[in-house]
Amino acid sequence: MKKLETIDGETLMSKPLQPLNFVVDTLISQGLHILAGSPKVGKSWLALWLAVTVAKGEPVWGLPVKQGTTLYLCLEDSQLRIQNRLFDVTEDALPNVHFCTESRILGDGLVEQLEQFLGEHLDTVLVIIDTLQMIRNAGYDNTYANDYRDLSVLKKLADAHGIAILLIHHLRKEKADDVFNRISGTTAISGAVDASFTLVEEQRGSGRARLSCIGRDIEYRELELRRNADNVWEVTADSYQHPELLGDRIIFLLSELLCDCPKFIGTPTELAQRIDPDGKEGVTPKSVSRKILQSVAALNEMGITAVVRRSNGRRLIELHRADSAGNAGAGKIVPVDPVTV
Repeated sequence: MKKLETIDGETLMSKPLQPLNFVVDTLISQGLHILAGSPKVGKSWLALWLAVTVAKGEPVWGLPVKQGTTLYLCLEDSQLRIQNRLFDVTEDALPNVHFCTESRILGDGLVEQLEQFLGEHLDTVLVIIDTLQMIRNAGYDNTYANDYRDLSVLKKLADAHGIAILLIHHLRKEKADDVFNRISGTTAISGAVDASFTLVEEQRGSGRARLSCIGRDIEYRELELRRNADNVWEVTADSYQHPELLGDRIIFLLSELLCDCPKFIGTPTELAQRIDPDGKEGVTPKSVSRKILQSVAALNEMGITAVVRRSNGRRLIELHRADSAGNAGAGKIVPVDPVTV
């Protein structure tokens, strides 16, 4: 029997790791997601615009995206309908956004079809399946086990390829105190996905809706949306406070520190005090340690090497500027202060 492969907490807290990739910054990460809404609320319009916008590399509601190939399985539509909608949402669709109106179902060739597409388009970042019901066997039993099994297959596919898969789904008509409890199916659907999004219109036909977002790797947020004349959902309000700016600010402060002294060796507490002596920036030993461990590659691009190690029972952070080792300015990139842009 294969033994469990474990990692102790001390080693894990000193191990450089790649941060999670986001297709839409702070909103849609790699993994499996679900967007649920009432029939005809505008979910498919949103999905189409998202597929086109990410393929172009244009911001989604002001949020940076990871540009790449996108695939939209529009299984309830025809090519004519998709063409008509494309002319509404964009002046020009690029060849790296793909559409498909027919596919196999889960357990009968769909995963193999997606694997083949991903193998032929290695830069794929986003797959949208509209709708979840269309890729499931018509005779399946609506049980927790079946829901979790089907979604786990798609979750595994998304994780294996480092992409985002977005499933379009329906909400129940019944009202609920928690809108996420209205997602059709068992609780396994919400449990199996990395993030859930619900699109609820203020009033039928009003063109105004609330997008509620919750997930493992994103902060809870609510976006107020308005559907414009081109059937594009625009943001009118966003509850999110963008705390990720602190992470960018820490990188900037580290680069400033190493401009004055080419080397630093000390504890996370000592480093936090050096770059934020009066505490006005909100930098903590935990936040600076985490940011360094998850930004080793970004620091290297700026000519800064970073090592986290233990010595005499203490965790130490060791930073070196590249030109301090005789590589004057080699590969150094001057970071932009996020506070001043």
